[in-house]
Amino acid sequence: MSANSGADPRPQPLGPSRSSSSPYRPWRHRLAQLTVGATLCLIFAGGLVTSTGSALAVPDWPLSYGMLMPPMVGGIFYEHGHRMLASGVGFLTLVLAVWTARDEPRRGVRHLAWAGLAAVVAQGVLGGLTVLYLLPTPVSVAHACLAQTFFCITIALAYAMSREWLVAPEPVADGTGVRNAALAATAIVWLQLLIGAAMRHMGAGLAIPDFPLAFGRVIPRFESAAIGVHFAHRLGALVVLGFVGRLWITVRRSGESLFRRPANVALGLTLLQIALGATTVLTTKAVTPTTFHVATGAAVLGTCWFTTLRAYRHTRPTPLPGKAAAAVADAVSAA
Repeated sequence: MSANSGADPRPQPLGPSRSSSSPYRPWRHRLAQLTVGATLCLIFAGGLVTSTGSALAVPDWPLSYGMLMPPMVGGIFYEHGHRMLASGVGFLTLVLAVWTARDEPRRGVRHLAWAGLAAVVAQGVLGGLTVLYLLPTPVSVAHACLAQTFFCITIALAYAMSREWLVAPEPVADGTGVRNAALAATAIVWLQLLIGAAMRHMGAGLAIPDFPLAFGRVIPRFESAAIGVHFAHRLGALVVLGFVGRLWITVRRSGESLFRRPANVALGLTLLQIALGATTVLTTKAVTPTTFHVATGAAVLGTCWFTTLRAYRHTRPTPLPGKAAAAVADAVSAA
């Protein structure tokens, strides 16, 4: 990939323009963007429920103490507020799915919109089961991971409906490997969030109570599963930093301004996330850093995922050199 020239700091096309068969629908795109933002707020609210110990403040579901609107006091404020926000996100997703089904010529985007609706319904059911069965760890972890997956679906929908996607230039060769670096970073961040969800819902957030050491050691004695999961999450943070750092370096080498801003944001959020994780331990899980730790993790995932989508839209894999391509073809035919 070649570097863009000129002083304009905005993302520049990488090649000749191409047009999509789907017209740009600004209001549908805005609704998709609103759904992305509302979903991130919902993840923050979910983290707040756990951080304040309010997950069973309302013991029934789908109603709250048999009411649509219980008194918003104590932990009920956090738990029922989370349910209200989830209902709002579900409504936005329903409107977006129906609107997309009626107005979108691309079958893949229509299917993605319906998948988002199915995911948000499943997420609501998992949330209900979490309450009815008194916070079983597997269900709670599945609830947390599906939230992150749904967040990625909303980002993909919003980007697919954007003007940038619809009028994207012809893809250029990905000479430095931005596609692979972004996809790898996204996968690693999602796995790290899975470990974090397991740690959180196992009650292992303070299984190792000191930082940066672990019980005064570099590697602790693994006397319980909680210590193992907590230490795996700490190691995972370093792995995430390595993969996001690799993405940042790869983007810098590519010279393409189109990827520079999301890569900068991803690296900055990752550093902030590590600081929030340390603060969570040092403050013995104070509500504010703990909750922002949950939301920032989602933001890191979303930024890496958006970078992946942009890279796959604007670049194509670098063709193998002639001899290498011939060798691969011979190996395939021999097999």
